[in-house]
Formats: sequence, structure tokens, C-alpha cells
Amino acid sequence: MSEDVQNIFDDANGDLAVGDLESAVVKYRRCVEIDADFFDGWHALAMALMKTGKIKEAIGAGLQATILKPNDLLAWTALSQMYVQDGQIGEAEDAKSNARILSLGGKVLRDAD
Repeated sequence: MSEDVQNIFDDANGDLAVGDLESAVVKYRRCVEIDADFFDGWHALAMALMKTGKIKEAIGAGLQATILKPNDLLAWTALSQMYVQDGQIGEAEDAKSNARILSLGGKVLRDAD
């Protein structure tokens, strides 16, 4: 990750800490525009969007986070919460199942040998 992305991400985290969610969303978006493979940026963007009530967008960002790190427990748990807020209970249960597998030490996606 570039120093620019790290600085923007840090600024966004600062905005989040003081409750300026809209500014944090803008900065997290900028992070993933610069580095589309930045998992922490996608995950943080998803969470900030969820907190601002932009659930559909949050789900999109959350899905991107799970694509980048399919074995991340927190990403699946957050995605499940987003689906619940959107009333997509089946999808929420699927995401929760993946989180459960990971919490028990399993993997959603096996590493290539």
C-alpha cells in the first residue's frame, strides 16, 4: 500500500473517531479508488456506509472485502449484519454460516497448493 493511501486511511479513521462519518466515507472511497485490493479500506468503507444507513452500498463494499479475504471472520460477520439490516435474511444466514466455519478454525476458501 502506498504512503498516500495509508495517510488517507488514517485521516478517515480520525474522522470516524470523532463521529464525522460522511467525511470518513469519502476518504475510505478514495482509498479503494487508489488501491482496489486494499482490504482494510473496503471493510472500513462498508462499516461506515452501514452506519450512515447506506445499506446497499455497504453490502457491495462488504462483498468486495470478502472477495479479497474470503477467510476473514470479521468481514463475514459484518456482511451478515448488513444483510440483516437490508432484510435479506437468507443471505445473512449464508454469511453467518461462513463466519461460523471460520470461528471454528475452518476455511471458506482453501489456499492453493
